[in-house]
Amino acid sequence: MTTYTARPIGPAALKELRDTDDAGRRPVPLTDEEGGSPLRCCLRRSEPGERVALVSYAPLRRWALETGAEPGPYDETGPVFIHPEECAGPAADALPFTNAHRAVRRYSARGRILGGRLVEAPDAFGEAFAEAFADPEVTLVHVRAVEYGCFLYEVRRG
Repeated sequence: MTTYTARPIGPAALKELRDTDDAGRRPVPLTDEEGGSPLRCCLRRSEPGERVALVSYAPLRRWALETGAEPGPYDETGPVFIHPEECAGPAADALPFTNAHRAVRRYSARGRILGGRLVEAPDAFGEAFAEAFADPEVTLVHVRAVEYGCFLYEVRRG
């Protein structure tokens, strides 16, 4: 059985985002009084009273810079929560944010969307990833929140 790993936003990107986000704005840290914000730096929900920053992030653009892909109009920027200071990253290899409906969006090596799948149960993610990567054209997938379409994390082939 293949194991799939959720990839948080990488340290170099986080360092840049903590200075200026992908929309060119400086982050404004805030205290998350209620908690529950999905943190993309450590792939967990924030605790009540924890400091967070909401920044604009372009996950496909950053991946394309690493790979030479040209996502064209599929390049998008959206809001993500991160810690405003460096953190330890994910504490476990378990797939995060599986407690709600999620979209698993597939991308080609060129950065084009190849389709997707709605995942409705926590135990269905492995099957959704296996289905996605069974297509040789799929290079990576994004897991996204259904209700807002927000990027949660990526999973890459191999």
